[in-house]
Amino acid sequence: MNFGDVKTPSGLAKLNAYLAERSYIEGYTPSQSDIAVFDAVGSAPSSQYSHVLRWYNHIKSYGAEKSSFPGVKKDVSAYGITSGTAPVAADAEDDDDDDIDLFGSDDEEADKAAEELRQQRLDQYAAKKSKKPGVIAKSNIILDVKPWDDETDMAEIERVVRSVQTDGLLWGTSKLVAVGYGIKKLQISCVVEDDKVGTDFLEEEITKYEDLVQSVDVAAFNKV
Repeated sequence: MNFGDVKTPSGLAKLNAYLAERSYIEGYTPSQSDIAVFDAVGSAPSSQYSHVLRWYNHIKSYGAEKSSFPGVKKDVSAYGITSGTAPVAADAEDDDDDDIDLFGSDDEEADKAAEELRQQRLDQYAAKKSKKPGVIAKSNIILDVKPWDDETDMAEIERVVRSVQTDGLLWGTSKLVAVGYGIKKLQISCVVEDDKVGTDFLEEEITKYEDLVQSVDVAAFNKV
């Protein structure tokens, strides 16, 4: 970066453009580089150079603490700054160097590191979220299990019903409900995980005991 004479409108304009996207001369914290350029500017510029003015007042606010800024204070010529009486010397063979941003590489490396850190945190968050168990959909089902007649052993019916076991099935309370003519049906509840157990499975497994069970009906079906 070649600011030229930062006491002139031209030099201040270049410095203002440079600080439009930066908080400090180098890096992300104040350093001796800021002190070198601060001293070269000498005094607060007009509001026309708003970015330089903002930066100048910020560095000035540190007062005596400025001397403790990190880094080594270089000569202002290291930043392409000249005085009105000492123009920047330039050889023809060094023309290519004039286009090199002395601070761009540091900024690019810092931006790259910040982007990598951001991506790393996003990846960690995604991995943590993927490991978090999702909500398991469940339903509460009440079944009516009817016998063939009034002589059927209802205790045995309940035993064979509860003998139906599988992952995602939990049997609950039960009771006998009068149907008529002395016949009672078994009304039994269960909680199932929807992805693992359905009513078709329950009906099929229970009606396998055809000597005891006449039919199985779903009396109620509610989401938990």
